[in-house]
Amino acid sequence: MRLILRIAGTWLIGLALVLLVIDGTRSLGANAVMFTSLADAWTSLHEPSLGVVRAFLDSRFFAELLERTLDALLTYPAFAVFGIPGIVLALAGRTPRRERFVRQDQI
Repeated sequence: MRLILRIAGTWLIGLALVLLVIDGTRSLGANAVMFTSLADAWTSLHEPSLGVVRAFLDSRFFAELLERTLDALLTYPAFAVFGIPGIVLALAGRTPRRERFVRQDQI
């Protein structure tokens, strides 16, 4: 299970770094700080799927809450949306440390 968490975390961190490099390149070209929102990245990748996700969430019980959550999530930078869960998954998949404290003579 730890292996799956670490692999998923590594992939998400890698995707976040690619998106961050794209944003950095656009920022250098525009001579201003620019971030690509998740909505912009999603619509440039596959726009019809965003409509399908919205229709799916509208058919759920807490449709208005889910719609507001999706709208808030779509305004965040794309690299942060993928990077933060990637870091959390990578940290959750790491091996636990056996010894927390080491005596002076064990160094």
